[in-house]
Amino acid sequence: MQSRLNPYLNFPGTAREAMEFYHRVFGGKLTMMTFGEFGAAEPDLADQIMHAMIESTSGFVLMASDTAPGMDHVPGTNIAISLSGDDAAELRGYWEQLSVTGSVTTPLEKQMWGDEYGMCVDAYGIAWLVNITQPAA
Repeated sequence: MQSRLNPYLNFPGTAREAMEFYHRVFGGKLTMMTFGEFGAAEPDLADQIMHAMIESTSGFVLMASDTAPGMDHVPGTNIAISLSGDDAAELRGYWEQLSVTGSVTTPLEKQMWGDEYGMCVDAYGIAWLVNITQPAA
């Protein structure tokens, strides 16, 4: 898989509604996973969106989630840039350069969904998400 760069939006509990709207606008394939699917038992959190993605027939990719527990939702700063793919060396290189003079909010390491993932904010205040897809078993 080629590495991709795309916007990642955060919502205060309205990710499902927003992504269904964007899906009607852009078409394509919409996938959504909830926090409950990954073990969150709290009723207020279980049905919220942990990760959603639209892949349009025009090649647009838009990702989103509801604000995770412990994170603030601040309108105007609720967008990040996501880098994803399976070229681990390329993506780790981007991670190292983006995070070296910034701050790491989630270390780049293996996550519960099996991929390596990390979050950082670069020296210019831009949030970056890096997801390294693991090879199929």
